[in-house]
Formats: sequence, structure tokens, C-alpha cells
Amino acid sequence: MSQLRKQGLTRRALLSRAVAAGALAVAGPGFIAAPDAAWAVEVAAISEHEMATLLQMTRDIFPHDRVGDRYYAVAVKGYDSEDQKADVAQGIAALDAAAKQAGFDSYLSVGWEADRVAILRMIEDTPFFQTVRGGLVTGLYNQKEVWPIFGYEGESFSQGGYIARGFDDIDWL
Repeated sequence: MSQLRKQGLTRRALLSRAVAAGALAVAGPGFIAAPDAAWAVEVAAISEHEMATLLQMTRDIFPHDRVGDRYYAVAVKGYDSEDQKADVAQGIAALDAAAKQAGFDSYLSVGWEADRVAILRMIEDTPFFQTVRGGLVTGLYNQKEVWPIFGYEGESFSQGGYIARGFDDIDWL
């Protein structure tokens, strides 16, 4: 924080500028803040660039406009470990190389979702992509806070099952 103050920029000012810009902000070593400043993720083993790229990648793999970035951050937080560090670094490097092959500086610099998806298709057969995609299925959709967004009420056994709770409601037919 003292380094930011020496440059005449407080953490609060940096976060407010990131909110205005509408992008993830690296607010110091090992810290990424959300555009709405409602959440942040701290990184320890991987770099801020790698975490930001993972977050964008996961949003492009399973895009849901109504699901906030914080849920995606929870889903990929497990990749921020010493065990995953080398695989993540290699995977993000391959993703950035694919972006450069497509004419961009890095995956994060690609502005259009369709362009990012085309880049993801270039690496979709790699173990890194398959690991991230597979991990998202449980990492994202097993979060109870996300269930109401999709209309899922959760398990039904403790409430007597689905039969008495709308299983046979077919008002759409």
C-alpha cells in the first residue's frame, strides 16, 4: 500500500478507477478486484494475470449474464495452489499464444466474446482446457448461492420429495 501512496494513488482511488473502467483491476501484488468492488480475490501461487485470464476464460466457457464474477472466482480459486501453478502457467501461456496467433496481444486483450471463443476452440483439446471446463461443472454449479439464479431449489428429500412440491405442475403444456 505504501508503494501506491508513493505514486500518489491510494488503493481506494485505484479501485474506484477500476469500477469506472468496468474491468478487473490488479490492486497490488496478489490482489484482483471486481468492477463493482463488491468482491476481490487474493492470489498466492499464480500471478494476477493468470487469475484474471482464468476468470475471463471461465466466463467464456460457461457464459451466464446473471451470474456474477465472484462465483466464477470461487470456482477457479482452487487453481491458485503450488500443485497447480506449473499447469496453470503453461495453460495460460498456451492460451495467450493462441491469442497472439489470432492477432491479439493476449487473451485478456481480446474485446469480443466471439473472438475469445474462437481462441478457446484452438485449445479445447488440451488437457488444461478440459481440466478447467470439467472443474467448472462442479466448481460453479455446486455453489448454493447460484442455484436460485437458475431456478433450482436444491435437494428435495429433506422437504418430502418433488412429488408434493411441484413435480407434476405442467402449466407450460
